[in-house]
This record gives sequence, C-alpha cells and structure tokens, in this order.
Amino acid sequence: MRTPLASAFGNPAVRQYALVTANYWAFTLTDGALRMLVVLHFHRLGYTPLQIAMLFVFYEVFGVVTNLVGGWLGARIGLNRTMNVGLALQVAALSMLLVPAAALTVPWVMAAQAMSGVAKDLNKMSAKSSIKLLLPGDAQGTLYRWVAALTGSKNALKGVGFFLGGALLGAVGFRPAVAAMAGALALVWLASLALLRRDLGKAKAKPKFRDVLSKSRAVNVLSAARLFLFGARDVWFVVALPVFLAQTLGWDFWQVGGFLAAWVVGYGAVQAAAPWITGLRRGAMPDGRSAVAWALPLAAAPAAIALALANGMSPSLALVAGLTVFGVLFAVNSALHSYLIVSVAAEDGVSLDVGFYYMANALGRLLGTLLSGWVYQRAGLGACLWISAALVAAAALVSLALPRHPRGAPG
Repeated sequence: MRTPLASAFGNPAVRQYALVTANYWAFTLTDGALRMLVVLHFHRLGYTPLQIAMLFVFYEVFGVVTNLVGGWLGARIGLNRTMNVGLALQVAALSMLLVPAAALTVPWVMAAQAMSGVAKDLNKMSAKSSIKLLLPGDAQGTLYRWVAALTGSKNALKGVGFFLGGALLGAVGFRPAVAAMAGALALVWLASLALLRRDLGKAKAKPKFRDVLSKSRAVNVLSAARLFLFGARDVWFVVALPVFLAQTLGWDFWQVGGFLAAWVVGYGAVQAAAPWITGLRRGAMPDGRSAVAWALPLAAAPAAIALALANGMSPSLALVAGLTVFGVLFAVNSALHSYLIVSVAAEDGVSLDVGFYYMANALGRLLGTLLSGWVYQRAGLGACLWISAALVAAAALVSLALPRHPRGAPG
C-alpha cells in the first residue's frame, strides 16, 4: 500500500519541485556561509565598513545584469540549464577563493563575488520561475503555498549558512571552510545535471532580446516596490549590523553568525507560514491592498529601533527586540511580493517577467549594500535604520498602484 508521501513523489511535478527546492537549498547554504565568511574575515583583517561593502558591489551589479539577461536565457534554453549553470558558477567562485592568502586581493575577491552574484541570481530566477510551470493556472492557493514554502525554507537555510560561515571561520579558518563548501556543491551540481527535467521553462516562441524589458504594468509596479523593499533591508543588514555587533558590542564570530542565523531562520519560517498569516485559510488571496497594508507597519519598525538607540536603550535589547519585529513583518511582505510576481507573470516565457522583477530586487540590494557601508561609516547604525524606514515607506507608496485582484482563486 502506497503512503501519501510515496503517492506525492510519484507525481512528476512534485518530484521536479523537490529537485528544484533541493538545488536552491544547497546553493543558498553556501551563499549565506560565503557572505558571512567574507564579511567577518575581511573585518578581522582591518578593512573598513565601506571597503567591505565594496567587496560585494560586483556581486550585486552582476546580479542586476543576470536577472535581466537570465530570464531571457531561461525562456530560450530552459530553466534546468540556467539552474545548472548557476550551480557550476558558484563552485567556480568558491574555488577562486582557495588561492594563497597573498593572492586574496580586493580585486580578486570582487571578481569571485561577481561570479557568485551571477550564479545566485541564475539559481533564484530558475527556481522561482519553474514553480509556475509545475501547477495548473487555476491553482492559485497551491501556488501561493509552494512559493512561500520555497522562499521561506531558502531563507531559513540562508540563516543556517550565516551561522555555518561564522562557525567555520572560527573553527577551521577561511580556506578550509571554502574548500568544503565547493566540494559539497559540486556533488549537488552533478546530481542536478542527471535528474532535472530537460525542457523546463522553455518558451514556445523564442523571445527576442528586447523582450527582457517587461511590458506589464503590474510587473513594473511590483518591481519598483521590490527595489525599495530590499534596499530597506540591506541598508542595515549587509555590513552595518554585523560590523556594529563585532566592533561596538564586542561580539565574537560565533555570536555574530549565530544571531544573524537565528534572525534569518526565523524570517524564513514566517515566510513559509505567510499564506496562513495573510488569511489563505479563509480564502483570501493577497493583492495590491495587502502589499500596502503590510508595508506600513514595516516602515515603523526600523524607525522605532533608531529612536530606542538614540534614547539610551541597551543596544543589545533594542536590536534583538526590534529586529525580531522587523523580521516578522519583512518576511510577510517578501512572501506576498514573491507570490504576486509569480501570479501575474505570463505563463509562456515566465522567466522573462520573473527575471525582470528580480533584476529590480538586485538593484535594491545593490543600493542597500552601498548605503550600508557608506552611511554606517559616516553616521552610524541609527542613520542606516532611518533610511530603511524611508525606503519601506516608498515601497508602500508604490504598492498603491498594484492591481487589487490578481487573476485566479485559491486552489
């Protein structure tokens, strides 16, 4: 007698979803660990916050280009191929960091991060786009749950990666940690080459390169809101917060990595639960009104943390409490956006719309990364938090133009 689990994995769509998710999980684990390794390793070497931020500039710049071109490429050659290329490039990027310490110069690390940025966004675009193709168009409730589960579990694994990066740096050092991750990811890549469906996501009509720019008003508005949303997160999260914890509060690598890991794991868990938090059990599907309603309280969270720090509250207490609230609200906002883009994207050549949207996401990360290093160095963590509040408010304002009733119904 077949169990429900065996029956589910007998479904080809479920098997492909599991493969896509496993690829995304493995990639995300190495990506989170690498981010923490680079930040803490170069902080230990005496680099300033702005210099550390500059190490990630090419990561974000190439992410912008990759999402724009990768969506077009996925529609032409298939999402299985773009996902596998992303895995291979991440192995190559990790391998670049295995050179002797004397050769680990800023330009070399920036080049490795550029390759990692290309890899990350090829992988993300492929994973998010493929989900729409594995479900019928009227199964919007199931689509919301699958997107939330993929996104939430990915971010939980990214949090584990942050902890892993800090722990490995303290336990074995930079190069052995990177070597172990490169070897493990190479095995995942080989398995993906053998198992992932060959024609996944290939458009019926070969799109022209000019099609990379979205013609959908809903996609364009949602992309603008996403840019502001992720700029608001990364303006304090990428450089300012880990450096503040290590430099001002005196936390060691294990503590910094553990705190950021716990935050991101909790954030991922909330994302996975977002369909229930936003009322899917009552048959309520999110729309533009939902995006505005959840963005407004999010804008207040970093402002409240900044006020608490300015008025003498214990920095540890203010950050732990405030970032817990911010994480919950941000997770719901991010999950709503992730569902909406997959919902409104055109089915044929879905990766074009999703790629354009994540191009805006990467632009937001680039903006946040640059501001995180520069503003923190010039004005401190409080200023980063005020800018975060302003950027979330801008996302809420843009979201007023989103459609109120996405097509489809719970399924």
